[in-house]
Amino acid sequence: MTPACPRTCVLTVAVLSALAAQPAYSETAVQPTTLDRVEVTAAGNTDDARKTLARVPGANNVIDLAKVAQGRVGSTADVLAYQPGISAQSPGNEGTKVSIRGSGINRGPGAHASGIAVSLDGLPLTAAGGTPYELLEPLWLSRVEVLRGANGFERGALALGGAINYVSRNGRDAPGLELHYEAGSRGYQKRSLGFGGVQDTLDYYFAYTDTEFDGYQTHASGDGKGAMANVGWQITPDLQTRFFLRYRETNHETPGRLTRAQIRNDPRAANPANVAIDAKRPQPGSTWIGNMTTLQLDGDSSLQAGLVYHKYPMDLNESLYRQQLDYANLNATMDYHRRHTLFGHDSVTTLGLRVTHDLDADVRETLRLPSNGYAAGTHTRDFSHHGTDSTLHLSNDVQLGDALRVQTGLALVQTRRTVEVTWPRTDQRLNERDWDYAPRLGFTWQASPATQWFGNLSRSVEPAHPWSMIWGSNQYFAAGNGASSGRQRAPVKLDNQTATTLELGARGEGRIGRWELTGYYAHVNHELLSVEVVPVPNLFIAENNASPTMHRGIEAGLDSTLWQAGTGRLSLRQAYTFSDFRYRHDDRFGDNRLPGLPVHFYQAELRYDHASGLYAAVNTEYASKVFVDYANSYRADSHRIFGSRVGFDAPSGRWQGWLELRNLGDRHYAATVTPGYDDGGRDVARSTPGEGFGVYAGLRLRLD
Repeated sequence: MTPACPRTCVLTVAVLSALAAQPAYSETAVQPTTLDRVEVTAAGNTDDARKTLARVPGANNVIDLAKVAQGRVGSTADVLAYQPGISAQSPGNEGTKVSIRGSGINRGPGAHASGIAVSLDGLPLTAAGGTPYELLEPLWLSRVEVLRGANGFERGALALGGAINYVSRNGRDAPGLELHYEAGSRGYQKRSLGFGGVQDTLDYYFAYTDTEFDGYQTHASGDGKGAMANVGWQITPDLQTRFFLRYRETNHETPGRLTRAQIRNDPRAANPANVAIDAKRPQPGSTWIGNMTTLQLDGDSSLQAGLVYHKYPMDLNESLYRQQLDYANLNATMDYHRRHTLFGHDSVTTLGLRVTHDLDADVRETLRLPSNGYAAGTHTRDFSHHGTDSTLHLSNDVQLGDALRVQTGLALVQTRRTVEVTWPRTDQRLNERDWDYAPRLGFTWQASPATQWFGNLSRSVEPAHPWSMIWGSNQYFAAGNGASSGRQRAPVKLDNQTATTLELGARGEGRIGRWELTGYYAHVNHELLSVEVVPVPNLFIAENNASPTMHRGIEAGLDSTLWQAGTGRLSLRQAYTFSDFRYRHDDRFGDNRLPGLPVHFYQAELRYDHASGLYAAVNTEYASKVFVDYANSYRADSHRIFGSRVGFDAPSGRWQGWLELRNLGDRHYAATVTPGYDDGGRDVARSTPGEGFGVYAGLRLRLD
């Protein structure tokens, strides 16, 4: 039986549905859009981003980090909280599991993420091997732009979950010297120093941040440190260039997953197998160097080009085997925008190219501990898994009337994969080049100055990661191959995951606040699903194409002013996500739900703001039960947790302080689930615990 949604979730959806039909009167409502002068810049403000994304015929989010920073900002999970359509849960370190519309549903936390095309300042971070997380330091960000599902089309993002763009702070939105410090339970500390400014045609922002924590579980401590720079130069009124630099080192222990009984009774324990092998994940230093240049060709057209070099070596010590990875990418984007008339109507055409290319993706594997008569350090395998993804996309937005805009588009995708085990050499090399396509048709209808309807029918394409073609292989070195015996010896081909999605929704402002409501239905073919085949210490997680699946859901958000007077405001923000992901008549699992995410997820915050700068809030989060295996034989518990925070923002903007309490009831719950195949109703270690009761405080000082 489907877990019941709390009454608050049902009420939210009912209210939002009714709002779509109501007249609205808010002065800050969404206004009908017109196709103005085409201007594209590498850095803008949050209001400009909201206006731009309001033209997209689909669901999106714009997150202002100034609001997020009024409490703890320890990880991406804090950044993406209270956002409809987004699931972001932390396992206690920076390896947050982020999923949109079921993307990467089966991924474990702490690994390279799948299913969402992630960018830093418009430059691709996601490459053929997935999305690393160590450069996503929240204190370096000004805002986050999320285009859910197929709505990342114009940015060359064709993955099922869509696109997330993390935008850096710059000298124009963060001038002066800023000191930031926050600390709290279980040894958590974060320190940051930032400095920005503007000088003639230059703007600049530099920051250094370091973090340390002991972790909620035993064997879960970690730390990170790094620096960033963002320098922009307005060379002429029509030519702007911006340079980006990020460097960061991270290191954390891996406590492992627990059973449901352990989550209930001893959630701070570590998995004994992880402790026995001292499982950990050091990342010795990731370097990101990029440039984005924008040329305004004339009043009606612009050209934007970006190039980034990203080097991110890894030293994985999370199983019996040590894997030393040399990762390096060269990624590029180019976008041409032109305003013109089409059949007598105003329109904008966009032609874009997005390329991600692996320069290095080579792995050396050795034994970490003695095993089967072989000493620690014994060489077991070398393998390489290189990929290149190229997306050429063409789209047109045409204004067919005062209220109706229509978007059409077509993307062509080329994927290349070169994968082989290079030692012991087998000469079984996979060298594949595939083509795919993604058409799109969408509309926005401005039903009133305050209510906009939207919809689209789109296709998404997601190629398999090259490394999964090794880990998903069923071909092994036979006995007699020394320490390599039993390890995968040859890659296997995996098909592109594709989906056809219908999305309909509405957004605007009504009598009880700003609202949005979206529904979607996706038929997915060859979905890339992973499963834990062997647990730690011989950890083995395989990925393969599934039989046809279906993803459907409802995403609802409501931000209401409940009361307002001259000195204060009482507001309520709510976000609800309904997710129904399941097989379509699978031979083994029938119409079972896909494990890994809750069907119902709800977050809300009730907040009071005083004109003096004082604020206080209480919040809650609810998640329904989660299946932990594809056979749907066992579930992790549902949870409902509460928190609160108080703070003060000086009207001068010179300082800010806050105190936050999390999980007030010290509720024991599973934050993430990494699925198994068929547990036969047994309670197997599949879950990472959510954080227990915690107290955190922070202070920020700004000097001109």
